Amino acid sequence: MRTDYCGTLTAADMDREVQLCGWVDRRRDHGGVIFIDLRDREGIVQLVFDPDGGEHFQLAEKVRPEYVLRATGKVRARTAATVNPAMPTGEIEVFGSNLEILNTAETPPFQLDEHTTVSEEVRLKDRFLDLRREPMQRNLRLRARATAALRRHLEEQGFLDIETPLLTRATPEGARDYLVPSRTWAGQFFALPQSPQLFKQLLMVAGCDRYYQIARCFRDEDLRADRQPEFTQLDIEASFVDEQNIMAIAETTVRQLFADLLDVDLGDFPRLSHAAAMARFGTDRPDLRIPLELVDLGDLMQAVDFQVFAGPAQDPAGRVATLRIPGGAAKITRKQIDDYTDFVGNYGAKGLAYIKCNDIADLAGGLQSPIVKFLPIEVRRVLLERANAANGDLLFFGAGAARMVNESLGALRVKLGQDLNLYTCKWAPLWVVDFPMFERSGDKNGGWNAMHHPFTAPAVGIDELRAAPGQALSRAYDMVLNGTELGGGSIRIHDSAMQRAVFEILGISEAEANEKFGFLLRALRYGAPPHGGLALGLDRLLMLMAAAPSIRDLIAFPKTQSAQCLLTDAPGAVTDAQLRDLHLRRRQA
Repeated sequence: MRTDYCGTLTAADMDREVQLCGWVDRRRDHGGVIFIDLRDREGIVQLVFDPDGGEHFQLAEKVRPEYVLRATGKVRARTAATVNPAMPTGEIEVFGSNLEILNTAETPPFQLDEHTTVSEEVRLKDRFLDLRREPMQRNLRLRARATAALRRHLEEQGFLDIETPLLTRATPEGARDYLVPSRTWAGQFFALPQSPQLFKQLLMVAGCDRYYQIARCFRDEDLRADRQPEFTQLDIEASFVDEQNIMAIAETTVRQLFADLLDVDLGDFPRLSHAAAMARFGTDRPDLRIPLELVDLGDLMQAVDFQVFAGPAQDPAGRVATLRIPGGAAKITRKQIDDYTDFVGNYGAKGLAYIKCNDIADLAGGLQSPIVKFLPIEVRRVLLERANAANGDLLFFGAGAARMVNESLGALRVKLGQDLNLYTCKWAPLWVVDFPMFERSGDKNGGWNAMHHPFTAPAVGIDELRAAPGQALSRAYDMVLNGTELGGGSIRIHDSAMQRAVFEILGISEAEANEKFGFLLRALRYGAPPHGGLALGLDRLLMLMAAAPSIRDLIAFPKTQSAQCLLTDAPGAVTDAQLRDLHLRRRQA
């Protein structure tokens, strides 16, 4: 029905007769000459119809926004006064000789342009209209180009695209499963995969050597801007590799993707230990574009006559830290300090102490703060030296449980970077490595949880792991970009004895391990090679590349933050007959 896409026409097509199809973006009547901006997925081109066109001109008078048209005409140059340099097709127009209305359209519930300010709820309700907008079309094209580039790059490195099941059994991977009742097995349930983790490990045991998949995954968890109940990840696994091999493969793949699609050189990926990341930035996904760092003051505050600081400083699970904002004494008002105090309160902080460094040479009177009187002169001196403070700086303090201090000051650091525009570069990738193998579960029994997942290999042997699980590091690694965790991976356990030892530390009994993971333990007994892998969140990666505020803008048909599809009104009710087929019945209220 067409010879070209609207947005692909250029001056090189001058005098060509073309046939175009698309939607009416705008229609204008200028003194008897009708201009129609025709839009398709590649862009917009201007059609021109004059009264000599007869019936086709009369049709042009009838068209309205979002009508579906087919038009034939000759490409010609615009007059100098009408050239539009903001449009890729702004040098040319199509002088229409034939027009056909393929379909009419009602007036859309919102404007389909880049400046649409309607709520996301309205956009998601009529997502098929929202997707017509150029920014959304651009995002979908970016996604298609990205997946094609990723496939090409990995296949050039010998990776095989292998699909894994979507109906599997429930396994503990850190989030709640979506369960699917079985009609043929009464009372039994499948689970939708949180990741292809176990299957890709089995593929390594099977000798596939290098696997990848652009995989759909499902997690029934609380949502936020960078999470969805169903999402897509680039999943890779390889045999006979170590951490350096997998990290090099992933790093090269992401660097090449940015070069191909954005013409961006991401540069080096520095490596930072988990312990250093938490100490310096309060998070294991630091945004290195922001030059602010946390400075620990625990040892300095143990003996001060200020219990707010002394208590956490004396507590092995506590922390006292400061965050220096260069020039902040003049930039940040008292009202803003109060606002930042409210902000850190969202993370459990009971307050936000501060010191304005008016004159650091005057330790007695040059520091402005309600807390200075509690700090001896020598403590003030060491504090300023350790924080590398200068005149005009502002120091914020966090004190309390280490987790709360890290979360609150870490979040404050990011907010200050945004509010004061402190970014030193556009892209800042890194690897976070040397994660602890386990973390305390927080339950009354004081058990352990896997920091990543229970199939991650420890960096120590079985005896050392059993003797001191809290001190063991794992062979895990996370890729971070601009403060967003793109994904993570690890070298896996390939020895059945080690896997059973990890299950034992996690409180998984032998019977439970055999019941839930018997197939994996059996596979590990039959010559499992050393192997490892990584999964990158494709939606998050594309969100950053598109500079979009949410991953929902990179997904054709996303769910809301309450895990609802407004377009189809899912989830929805089912009939009693459907429930009977699945051996289920409704609970009586």
